[in-house]
Amino acid sequence: MAEDIRDPDGSDVTIVVCSSCRDETGSDARPRAGELLAQDAARAAANENIRVRQVECLGNCKRRLSAALLRDGCWSYVFGDLTTESGPDLIAGAKLFATAADGILPWRGRPDSLKRGLVARIPPLAIVKDIS
Repeated sequence: MAEDIRDPDGSDVTIVVCSSCRDETGSDARPRAGELLAQDAARAAANENIRVRQVECLGNCKRRLSAALLRDGCWSYVFGDLTTESGPDLIAGAKLFATAADGILPWRGRPDSLKRGLVARIPPLAIVKDIS
């Protein structure tokens, strides 16, 4: 179950950060690197209409610190290889995503960490076609 870090009213974009992600050493120390990234993103989201949540695991362990950008009815994006200081990049990406009329996160203007770190782009269910 996702835990709210910050929950502004009416947010169009939600950032989900994997709170169980470890740093490059694999340490079990608390707070985990993923928790620190979630806190960094929440700080960067201050005064923005962006919801930041954390979830226990995104299952992207080989790519270390991971997060996803979600927007209702739009493509969703999963990123890896982030750092504990990638919060502002996630917010910049979320702001760009929120203004995308076609619901697709633009490549142009995307922070480098969200270009290099793209793991998956997941379509909204409304456009998924049955196998015939």
